[in-house]
Amino acid sequence: MYHAHYGMQRSAGLNGLIIVAAAPGGRDAEPFAYDGEHDVLLNDWWHNSTYEQATGLASVPIRWVGEPHSLLINGRGTFNCSAAVAGTCDATLSECAAPVFDVVPGKTYRFRIASLTSLSALNFEIEGHPMTVVEADGHYVKPFIVDSLSIYSGETYSVLIKADHQDPTRNYWLTSNVVSRQPGTPTGTAVLSYLGAPRGPPPTPPPAGRAWNDTMYRFQQSVATVAHPAHVEPPPPRADRTILLLNTQNKIDGRIKWALNNVSFTLPHTPYLVAMKNGLLGAFDQRPPPETYAHQTYDIYAVQKNPNTTTSNGLYRLRFGSVVDVVLQNANMLDANKSETHPWHLHGHDFWVLGYGIGRFDPAVHPATYNLRDPILKNTVAVHPYGWTALRFKADNPGVWAFHCHIEAHFFMGMGVVFEEGIERVAELPLEIMGCGKTKGGH
Repeated sequence: MYHAHYGMQRSAGLNGLIIVAAAPGGRDAEPFAYDGEHDVLLNDWWHNSTYEQATGLASVPIRWVGEPHSLLINGRGTFNCSAAVAGTCDATLSECAAPVFDVVPGKTYRFRIASLTSLSALNFEIEGHPMTVVEADGHYVKPFIVDSLSIYSGETYSVLIKADHQDPTRNYWLTSNVVSRQPGTPTGTAVLSYLGAPRGPPPTPPPAGRAWNDTMYRFQQSVATVAHPAHVEPPPPRADRTILLLNTQNKIDGRIKWALNNVSFTLPHTPYLVAMKNGLLGAFDQRPPPETYAHQTYDIYAVQKNPNTTTSNGLYRLRFGSVVDVVLQNANMLDANKSETHPWHLHGHDFWVLGYGIGRFDPAVHPATYNLRDPILKNTVAVHPYGWTALRFKADNPGVWAFHCHIEAHFFMGMGVVFEEGIERVAELPLEIMGCGKTKGGH
């Protein structure tokens, strides 16, 4: 997937898919067979501008972006036109019709499913057709069957379906529904159309999907996603460094923020790589963020007594080639009895997902439960409500890399960190990328 990372441009639709095919017969040849394939891009959509959304997030009191107005499948969705500005919405237009995915009875199809939602975790379903999960984030998984797929922003999956429904004379729904948040958005819909079936919507209502608060179903899918037996890439047996990150909702001067270890992330005006390669040390905070928190005493189920936090644009400097463990711990938000799912995405690397848990992570106990046998490699991973997720990666890609929640508003509000590794190995930067912050005398 590709998408913008400036402001909230991804929410405005600057995103898309790139399909990289495996070489037939090579080391990465697909360990499964199919007769045809379809690409599915899931998204959410607001009918107010991203500028308006960003302004609201920075306001006191906060004006939250709210639930999306529509869920999109390949750029199309439904919207109550009575809520739109007069003359701007016509649901009868052909380009507003649900996308159609054609299948031939008896054939097997690969569906490549990607989510670039700005806010929503989704439950994806193909009515009446079990799905065999075979790939996640570009890595083959040990196949397992689901009736619906949990997918978070930044994730990709491939599933296989058999077009063998007992009634191939009718069409079937593909649906996406919001989970992990109490939904206020209509179901996203598309149509699975059997060859010979009449064109048009299926005769049944669209499936409503899993209950939005069924955390255990989503958690169990996370645990079930492990490497394919023929494509296991064993992780290094131990880490050189461990960073524990407590994910909390906080306040700064009355503004609601997100923070890691009580530090809310802000981007500097001068890009990190430009600043570091040009010796502009005053361009960002040289003090690294905290690497841990009071994990033995912090009550993840309680509202913080002091919700105030600070900001920083400091980064973690990693020794090039070192092995790093990161453990993300989810906690209660500012409101009592409330914790959300957060999809965390690492730029520039894949990482091994070593384990998940519900409750407080204990560094003296839980590392012994890590999956070092067949962990899946991913670049985006969910941290479940009141849960923890442990991952491991090798700092072997020279540069400066963001690690952040893939919910657009959450990163905007400070839920992220940055890693630096091996910048001395980065070649001289082209002049064309200069022009921001201190490279042009800015601040």
